[in-house]
Amino acid sequence: MTTSTPKRPPARSSSRTWRLSLSDPRVAGLFWQILVVGIAVAIVAFLWSNAIHNLSVRRISTGFAFLGREAGMPIADSWIDYTPKDTYLRAFIVGIVNTLRVAVIGIVLATVIGTLVGIARLSSNWLLARLAAVYVEVLRDLPLLLQLLFWYVLMQGLPAARQAWKPVEGVYLSNRGLILPSVPLHEANWWTILALVAGLIVFTLVRRRLIAQQMLDGRARPAWPYALGLVVALPALVSLLSGANWSIMLPELRGFNFVGGLTLAPEYFALLIALVTYTSAFIAEIVRSGIQAVPRGQSDAAKALGLKRSFVLQHIVLPQALRVIIPPMTSQYLNLTKNSSLAVAVGYQDIVSVANTTLNQTGQAIESIALIMMVFLTISLGISLFMNWYNARIALVER
Repeated sequence: MTTSTPKRPPARSSSRTWRLSLSDPRVAGLFWQILVVGIAVAIVAFLWSNAIHNLSVRRISTGFAFLGREAGMPIADSWIDYTPKDTYLRAFIVGIVNTLRVAVIGIVLATVIGTLVGIARLSSNWLLARLAAVYVEVLRDLPLLLQLLFWYVLMQGLPAARQAWKPVEGVYLSNRGLILPSVPLHEANWWTILALVAGLIVFTLVRRRLIAQQMLDGRARPAWPYALGLVVALPALVSLLSGANWSIMLPELRGFNFVGGLTLAPEYFALLIALVTYTSAFIAEIVRSGIQAVPRGQSDAAKALGLKRSFVLQHIVLPQALRVIIPPMTSQYLNLTKNSSLAVAVGYQDIVSVANTTLNQTGQAIESIALIMMVFLTISLGISLFMNWYNARIALVER
């Protein structure tokens, strides 16, 4: 008697084969993506070749070789050494630094003022809450350019240097700008500042470690000895060994102008005030809505435990509100950076003003505009990357 062995069915292929048919959603999606990218590349290539042809017909040179030529362009307000005999590249670097001066300082001040105004809008004090509401509604509803021109005209209407206002000792306000006391920074001073920054970073890491240990065993560990050693003793030791000089230089009136101190030109000061006040009004609303997004039961439970209102706001409400505040806050930071290009309206020489002057002198229109776009794109992407990293860091992690 014989038995037949059943045949095994053919093994199925582990990987599915693609059919080159537009009825397949994956093939169709890939096809349309390639088509759209191809059309975009073709449009850019056509525009570029057309621009190169028109420039060659008009005998206008192209390229960035002009950056090595002498600029012959005066720049009054500069934090780095510059003379008109320097190159256009050096002038562009000065313009970038001037743009960063406005953007970085403006972001910090707008964040502080906007946060305070947003918290004030929720205050139980009727007068404080109404004043904060008026601040937000007035500044948010007026065009930024109008506010910028208002502050600039106001600065020009201030008294001359000899009759300058002196609100406190060493601080002067006149049509020459805001003059403040300053500390000359040399190499030894920078080493001390670097030691302070390093000490703050290390102290932050140590404090996080102490908090983590407290969460494990419930025993509080003091952080002040580490703060004293890393933030106070370490910079003081570096300052002493390097011989840093921290003497304050007070401005002094000589003739028709001030000598010494730190001078904020009226163009820069007006631009900074306009950007900070305008952006802080939007940030205030973001902070207010973020705080109100936190369930009221959180603060009620904390108050029932006898915690102070300031402690509840700082350690319970704001950390949770940050998850709502950060995304729209990023947009306001980007808006402030891009709005700094309005500096050309008051004569402040930022990257846009320097590029416009370069364009008029050299005729390199495409290159100058491309440099402006590249600078603002780089700054904006840097802000976006940092804020996205911070937003991901504070986001809730599901388990």
